[in-house]
Amino acid sequence: MNLEIITPDKTIYEGEAELVQLPGIDGSFEILNNHAPLISALKQGKVKIKKNGKEEFFDIKGGVIEVLDNKVLILAE
Repeated sequence: MNLEIITPDKTIYEGEAELVQLPGIDGSFEILNNHAPLISALKQGKVKIKKNGKEEFFDIKGGVIEVLDNKVLILAE
């Protein structure tokens, strides 16, 4: 799936991902390939991205996520 993480200052990640783990306001959740459409609020925490067996982490202070047609857009603080 295509993932983009945007902050008010810049785009901090743009590319493919196999799994995205997020700090939702009601608890942690994961997005995988072909996930159903979703819009959710995010709280402060770490975003984990898994691609080709490697993991990357990004700290966020909150934000929102939109999942639609295998594209994940995270607007983060």
